[in-house]
Amino acid sequence: MSQGSENLTLPGTILGSVRSLPPLARLLDRAASNRQRIAFAEGEDPRIVAGALAAVEADAADVLLVGKTEAVQAQLASFGATENQHISIHDPASSPLSEPLAQLFTDLRQHKGMTIERARDAVQQPLFFAALLLRAGHADGTVGGAVATTSDTVRAALQVIGKAPEAKLVSSFFLMCPPQGHSIGQEAMVFSDCGMVIAPDAAELASIAQQAAQSFKSLADAEPKVAMLSFSTKGSASHEAVTKVSEATEILRTQAPALAVDGELQLDAALVPSVAASKAPGSPLEGAANVLIFPSLEAGNIAYKTAQRFGGVTAIGPVLQGLSAPANDLSRGCTAEDVLAIIAVTAVQALDRGRE
Repeated sequence: MSQGSENLTLPGTILGSVRSLPPLARLLDRAASNRQRIAFAEGEDPRIVAGALAAVEADAADVLLVGKTEAVQAQLASFGATENQHISIHDPASSPLSEPLAQLFTDLRQHKGMTIERARDAVQQPLFFAALLLRAGHADGTVGGAVATTSDTVRAALQVIGKAPEAKLVSSFFLMCPPQGHSIGQEAMVFSDCGMVIAPDAAELASIAQQAAQSFKSLADAEPKVAMLSFSTKGSASHEAVTKVSEATEILRTQAPALAVDGELQLDAALVPSVAASKAPGSPLEGAANVLIFPSLEAGNIAYKTAQRFGGVTAIGPVLQGLSAPANDLSRGCTAEDVLAIIAVTAVQALDRGRE
């Protein structure tokens, strides 16, 4: 169950907390340069409302809160806010957009047997309503997952928004922000894939890595240095799992020859210069990787949670990559600060998509 708004900090405090991390502060500033419209499927959740109000306070986005009108109004009122030009409420049960969105969904999925009756039922589900707002051009990005599962959130995104034409697959990443002064020496990193593709083959792993490198460059505004991780460094172990990573590395080098990438590498060889000099002499990463590609979902998911819980690293995501428009997920254990951070990420994704 969602926590009550009385247990949440105020939007101004949330904004200050997120701005304390330089990568997120820069994302908020970029979002404020051309505020985007972000639709939230779980507009009744107090964490969503608090994070959304903080985004409005930062001029980082206009927010569309999907939910029952009275419930959303009550959450806004608990923070002393009301619906205004930057905050709109969309109740699928009464919205004049529901019928046009149902027709749009019918048209999109008719080849899969979608009927208008089934589409009308789907539109009453907040995840589908929010995704359809994006597909219809009423929003520039969408976020779910504070209450819904990742699988449900991703399903709605895939069915409504769809894969980008140039993408081989849809994957995910976490934007990882170590606390200032952390021994890792990086302000921001990308971990991928930690939320979607369970057991990628070599070609899929290369595609995930290329997407993650592009995501890092967009969000961190810095050149990616990609480490293809394994339990082996440069042939120190022999196993089919190691072979997959080394093959993926070679595929990626062929597909993106200008990209700084190395593999297979153990984590310490990717992140510690002295270890890199010993285990992987001549590596183009020189122990300063900022994009970590994990060989399986199992490894990636465990790694990001370990960094988050033991290392004090702020983990934003899972952020989806490979979709035709920004649609992102939240952990069900998210905080209002996480909500504000994913708004900034989604808004910048939308800005970059608009420039393509």
